[in-house]
Amino acid sequence: MTDYDVLRVFCGANTGYGNELAVVRKGSTVPEPEERQALAAELGFSETVFVDDPERGIIDIHTPTLRLPFAGHPCVGTAWLLDVPELVTPAGVVGTRLDGEFTWIEARPEWVPPRTLRQYASAAEVEALAVPSPGERSETGVPPDGVWGRIYAWAWEDEAAGRVRARAFPGRNDHVEEDEATGAAALLLTARLGRALNITQGRGSQLLTAPQPEGWVEVGGRVVLER
Repeated sequence: MTDYDVLRVFCGANTGYGNELAVVRKGSTVPEPEERQALAAELGFSETVFVDDPERGIIDIHTPTLRLPFAGHPCVGTAWLLDVPELVTPAGVVGTRLDGEFTWIEARPEWVPPRTLRQYASAAEVEALAVPSPGERSETGVPPDGVWGRIYAWAWEDEAAGRVRARAFPGRNDHVEEDEATGAAALLLTARLGRALNITQGRGSQLLTAPQPEGWVEVGGRVVLER
């Protein structure tokens, strides 16, 4: 059995909630892409990270059904675990920093696959949403990978304070119907709104974001080692 750590990323203030993440620290034990994809499917987390070089921060990210060039909560969790100044992903080099209880990454919106950022009138509407059906199409259309519509539903809880209520439905045709915390979608929303956000997603996860110069966006949150 391949050794791996399980983290929870973007935990709430009491270190509850957060999105689980598997990290295989010795990616060399699972060298082939097909093996990695099979292991990610077997583990069943929304994402699994394979570390190919812990000192340089070279990583490979898989969902249960596909490989991702970049993803938010895997990068935040791996940055906390490895404590390196940057991570190298197929999309580009991700800056990282640890600041007290929060771990931050800096990335670019264009690295994030298209998804629908769907605004609702109130936090209560977002909380009452059912998981969209697989037949529902995203406003952005169906991407080349056949995903039917990555939907990020959000509403202002307190617009003046930048507080947002959100839920994410990845629509990847796997068993993950809803993501508890989605750093990539938070990055896109921050880029669209052009302001720092304090996002409560899922059951109670917390994501902090801030726009940076030249189109970069920081996304941060708490990380705990589950096992």
